[in-house]
Amino acid sequence: MKKFCIIFVFLLIIMVTATGCHIGETGNSSLRETEYFRIHIRADSNDTDDQKVKYFVKEEIVEVLTPVLCACEDKQSAMDALRGNLSLIKETADRVLRRYGFTYSAAASVKKEDFPVRVYEGVTLPAGEYDSLIVNLGSGEGDNWWCVIYPPLCFTGGKNVVYRSKIKEIIENFLSRREP
Repeated sequence: MKKFCIIFVFLLIIMVTATGCHIGETGNSSLRETEYFRIHIRADSNDTDDQKVKYFVKEEIVEVLTPVLCACEDKQSAMDALRGNLSLIKETADRVLRRYGFTYSAAASVKKEDFPVRVYEGVTLPAGEYDSLIVNLGSGEGDNWWCVIYPPLCFTGGKNVVYRSKIKEIIENFLSRREP
Protein backbone atom coordinates (compact mmCIF):
# COMPACT_ATOMS: atom_id res chain seq x y z
CA MET A 1 0.00 0.00 0.00
CA LYS A 2 2.84 2.38 0.86
CA LYS A 3 4.45 1.73 -2.54
CA PHE A 4 1.13 2.44 -4.25
CA CYS A 5 0.75 5.76 -2.39
CA ILE A 6 4.27 6.85 -3.30
CA ILE A 7 3.75 6.00 -6.96
CA PHE A 8 0.39 7.80 -6.90
CA VAL A 9 2.02 10.96 -5.49
CA PHE A 10 4.76 10.84 -8.12
CA LEU A 11 2.20 10.40 -10.90
CA LEU A 12 0.20 13.32 -9.53
CA ILE A 13 3.34 15.49 -9.56
CA ILE A 14 4.04 14.45 -13.14
CA MET A 15 0.49 15.30 -14.23
CA VAL A 16 0.63 18.72 -12.56
CA THR A 17 4.03 19.39 -14.13
CA ALA A 18 2.83 18.25 -17.56
CA THR A 19 -0.23 20.49 -17.51
CA GLY A 20 1.95 23.42 -16.47
CA CYS A 21 4.14 22.85 -19.54
CA HIS A 22 1.40 22.22 -22.10
CA ILE A 23 1.79 22.28 -25.83
CA GLY A 24 -0.41 24.86 -27.54
CA GLU A 25 -2.42 24.58 -30.70
CA THR A 26 0.52 25.54 -32.89
CA GLY A 27 3.03 23.28 -31.13
CA ASN A 28 4.46 26.12 -29.06
CA SER A 29 5.88 25.43 -25.67
CA SER A 30 4.62 27.64 -22.89
CA LEU A 31 8.05 28.79 -21.74
CA ARG A 32 7.80 32.37 -20.54
CA GLU A 33 9.85 35.07 -22.21
CA THR A 34 12.03 35.22 -19.09
CA GLU A 35 13.23 31.70 -19.87
CA TYR A 36 14.56 32.56 -23.32
CA PHE A 37 17.90 34.13 -24.21
CA ARG A 38 17.96 35.50 -27.74
CA ILE A 39 20.62 36.60 -30.20
CA HIS A 40 20.16 39.39 -32.73
CA ILE A 41 22.69 40.36 -35.36
CA ARG A 42 21.63 43.66 -36.87
CA ALA A 43 22.94 44.77 -40.26
CA ASP A 44 24.18 48.32 -40.84
CA SER A 45 21.42 48.90 -43.39
CA ASN A 46 19.08 47.05 -45.74
CA ASP A 47 21.55 47.47 -48.60
CA THR A 48 22.18 44.12 -50.31
CA ASP A 49 25.87 44.01 -49.33
CA ASP A 50 25.15 44.90 -45.68
CA GLN A 51 22.53 42.16 -45.54
CA LYS A 52 24.89 39.60 -47.12
CA VAL A 53 27.73 40.32 -44.69
CA LYS A 54 25.31 39.98 -41.77
CA TYR A 55 24.96 36.29 -42.62
CA PHE A 56 28.72 35.80 -42.93
CA VAL A 57 29.11 37.39 -39.49
CA LYS A 58 26.34 35.15 -38.15
CA GLU A 59 28.06 32.00 -39.43
CA GLU A 60 31.37 32.89 -37.77
CA ILE A 61 29.78 33.98 -34.49
CA VAL A 62 27.76 30.76 -34.26
CA GLU A 63 30.93 28.76 -34.98
CA VAL A 64 32.91 30.63 -32.31
CA LEU A 65 30.14 30.51 -29.68
CA THR A 66 29.04 26.90 -30.08
CA PRO A 67 31.89 25.46 -27.97
CA VAL A 68 31.43 28.26 -25.42
CA LEU A 69 27.71 27.55 -25.06
CA CYS A 70 27.79 23.74 -25.19
CA ALA A 71 28.74 23.57 -21.50
CA CYS A 72 25.89 25.87 -20.43
CA GLU A 73 23.06 24.09 -18.68
CA ASP A 74 20.74 27.04 -18.10
CA LYS A 75 19.95 30.53 -19.30
CA GLN A 76 22.01 32.27 -16.63
CA SER A 77 25.16 30.28 -17.43
CA ALA A 78 24.69 31.09 -21.15
CA MET A 79 24.32 34.79 -20.35
CA ASP A 80 27.40 34.72 -18.10
CA ALA A 81 29.44 32.89 -20.74
CA LEU A 82 28.53 35.43 -23.40
CA ARG A 83 29.17 38.41 -21.14
CA GLY A 84 32.65 36.98 -20.61
CA ASN A 85 33.16 36.68 -24.38
CA LEU A 86 31.81 40.01 -25.66
CA SER A 87 35.27 41.05 -26.87
CA LEU A 88 35.64 37.74 -28.77
CA ILE A 89 32.22 38.28 -30.37
CA LYS A 90 33.12 41.86 -31.41
CA GLU A 91 36.54 40.79 -32.72
CA THR A 92 34.95 37.97 -34.73
CA ALA A 93 32.39 40.31 -36.30
CA ASP A 94 35.03 42.98 -37.01
CA ARG A 95 37.31 40.41 -38.66
CA VAL A 96 34.51 39.31 -41.02
CA LEU A 97 33.59 42.92 -41.81
CA ARG A 98 37.23 43.74 -42.68
CA ARG A 99 37.56 40.56 -44.76
CA TYR A 100 34.69 41.76 -46.96
CA GLY A 101 35.94 45.33 -47.20
CA PHE A 102 33.57 47.10 -44.80
CA THR A 103 34.90 50.12 -42.92
CA TYR A 104 32.39 50.14 -40.07
CA SER A 105 32.85 48.00 -36.96
CA ALA A 106 30.64 45.92 -34.70
CA ALA A 107 29.41 46.31 -31.14
CA ALA A 108 28.25 43.48 -28.87
CA SER A 109 26.25 43.64 -25.65
CA VAL A 110 23.97 41.55 -23.46
CA LYS A 111 20.83 43.41 -22.42
CA LYS A 112 17.06 43.33 -22.18
CA GLU A 113 15.15 44.59 -25.20
CA ASP A 114 11.56 44.64 -26.42
CA PHE A 115 10.82 42.44 -29.42
CA PRO A 116 7.73 41.71 -31.52
CA VAL A 117 6.19 38.26 -31.93
CA ARG A 118 8.60 35.89 -33.71
CA VAL A 119 8.29 32.31 -34.94
CA TYR A 120 11.27 29.96 -35.13
CA GLU A 121 11.01 26.29 -36.14
CA GLY A 122 7.45 25.98 -34.84
CA VAL A 123 8.11 27.91 -31.63
CA THR A 124 6.30 31.23 -31.29
CA LEU A 125 7.93 33.77 -29.03
CA PRO A 126 5.37 36.31 -27.86
CA ALA A 127 6.10 40.02 -28.02
CA GLY A 128 7.87 41.20 -24.91
CA GLU A 129 11.12 42.03 -23.20
CA TYR A 130 13.88 39.44 -23.62
CA ASP A 131 17.44 39.05 -22.43
CA SER A 132 19.50 39.12 -25.62
CA LEU A 133 22.94 39.16 -27.12
CA ILE A 134 22.82 42.14 -29.49
CA VAL A 135 25.46 42.45 -32.23
CA ASN A 136 25.18 45.69 -34.16
CA LEU A 137 27.10 45.88 -37.41
CA GLY A 138 27.83 49.55 -38.01
CA SER A 139 24.70 51.54 -37.18
CA GLY A 140 22.64 48.38 -36.65
CA GLU A 141 19.75 50.06 -38.51
CA GLY A 142 19.16 47.25 -41.02
CA ASP A 143 17.13 44.06 -40.80
CA ASN A 144 18.39 41.50 -38.34
CA TRP A 145 19.02 37.80 -38.06
CA TRP A 146 17.76 36.37 -34.82
CA CYS A 147 17.60 33.09 -32.99
CA VAL A 148 17.39 31.60 -29.52
CA ILE A 149 20.57 30.82 -27.62
CA TYR A 150 18.76 29.30 -24.65
CA PRO A 151 17.08 26.93 -24.95
CA PRO A 152 19.56 26.16 -27.72
CA LEU A 153 17.55 26.41 -30.93
CA CYS A 154 19.99 28.07 -33.32
CA PHE A 155 23.16 26.44 -32.05
CA THR A 156 21.74 22.96 -32.60
CA GLY A 157 19.18 23.63 -35.32
CA GLY A 158 16.63 22.33 -32.83
CA LYS A 159 18.03 18.83 -33.38
CA ASN A 160 19.81 16.49 -31.02
CA VAL A 161 18.64 18.46 -27.99
CA VAL A 162 17.92 16.15 -25.09
CA TYR A 163 15.49 17.45 -22.50
CA ARG A 164 15.60 15.71 -19.15
CA SER A 165 12.89 15.42 -16.55
CA LYS A 166 14.21 15.40 -13.00
CA ILE A 167 10.91 13.97 -11.75
CA LYS A 168 11.12 11.13 -14.27
CA GLU A 169 14.71 10.41 -13.18
CA ILE A 170 13.65 10.30 -9.51
CA ILE A 171 10.78 7.91 -10.26
CA GLU A 172 12.97 5.65 -12.41
CA ASN A 173 15.65 5.63 -9.73
CA PHE A 174 13.07 4.83 -7.05
CA LEU A 175 11.48 2.03 -9.06
CA SER A 176 14.82 0.50 -10.02
CA ARG A 177 15.80 0.24 -6.33
CA ARG A 178 12.47 -1.44 -5.51
CA GLU A 179 12.68 -4.13 -8.16
CA PRO A 180 13.99 -7.51 -6.93
